[in-house]
Amino acid sequence: MGKKAVHFGAGNIGRGFVAEFLHNSGYEVVFCDVMEGLIEQLQNNKSYKVIQVGAEGNSVSTITNYRAINSKYHEDEVIKEISTADVVTCSVGPKILKFIAPVIAKGIDARSNDATPVAVIACENAIGATDTLSQHIKGDHTPEHRLEDHHERARYANSAIDRIVPAQEPGAGLDVKLEKFYEWVVDRTPFVDHEPPSIEGIKWVDDLVPYIERKLFTVNTGHAAAAYHGYYHQKATVYDALQESIIMAEVRKALAETSSLIVGKHGISQEEQEAYVQKIITRIGNPHLEDAVERVGRAPLRKLGRKERFIGPAAELAEEGKEFAALLDAAEMAFRFQNVEGDDESVELANIMAENSAEAVVEKVCGLTTKDALFPHILEIVKKVQADA
Repeated sequence: MGKKAVHFGAGNIGRGFVAEFLHNSGYEVVFCDVMEGLIEQLQNNKSYKVIQVGAEGNSVSTITNYRAINSKYHEDEVIKEISTADVVTCSVGPKILKFIAPVIAKGIDARSNDATPVAVIACENAIGATDTLSQHIKGDHTPEHRLEDHHERARYANSAIDRIVPAQEPGAGLDVKLEKFYEWVVDRTPFVDHEPPSIEGIKWVDDLVPYIERKLFTVNTGHAAAAYHGYYHQKATVYDALQESIIMAEVRKALAETSSLIVGKHGISQEEQEAYVQKIITRIGNPHLEDAVERVGRAPLRKLGRKERFIGPAAELAEEGKEFAALLDAAEMAFRFQNVEGDDESVELANIMAENSAEAVVEKVCGLTTKDALFPHILEIVKKVQADA
């Protein structure tokens, strides 16, 4: 019997990033999604293409050996697939993890304790996403008497993923265009008593935190800063934004601040981090991966969260008495990202800003309290944006 992976979320990241690795590693991929049109496309097509875009040219790979299930209507099929799978992955967005947890819990509960535990890996742009999924599965949807030996049926590994997947061209169908560069780092420690799943391209590490924070506070901070400053200056794409010297300077200053945190906290050398920053700026400014500032900036409420790309590093830098002015500027631009067409969170942000005091906004949106050194600085930004409104 061949290797099998069940993947939740058949969108561009699921098809173009995760499934490509699984396919290349010899897994049959079972896509689970609730988007009827997308599932039907996958069911009616035996293959699709992944186009990798790089400065030195493009390459194309063909993905085959997959099936697709509508998890909204065929939960029993999904449970059966998980009960015999080697790996369960997902790329659904952090807020959707709680909705896929019940069916995953049932699938795990149906597994034999004699089989190798299924590896559960959430491939989301969030710190500790697999931990979050695990909490929903074990805390909310697994009977208490089944928790004691749950580890014999499933192991949960946090991961950090890094690959730019831009908006796809109209009419692309199932094909996905993404950048050639990638990094997929996964925590090896849950697999101390047996080998982790064999997936080509994964870097297994014993301490994931430095990789997660380096990626989040460099790639995500830089990408979002360029998008929010670009939106404020009425630029169409991130590439357009970075052609403006004033925006490029803001992005570089923000990344200099996060670099000081990363170097000091994780023991990464200054030279290595500077090279990483330069690589990231080149990547997000790739003219062949043009991405609308509205798309990159979407979901501002999440991106202004306490552990996220601006507030997270700025809060730590404030406690250490280090510079964080450029991160404040980027956060201000994020607060100004309101009522953007097609982005519900930007509408919600506008409502929160209009209906609450500045103090309440800082606490509600950023998760900061008056005990945090960063609190008064974010408070001034919120007051400024509210006054302008």
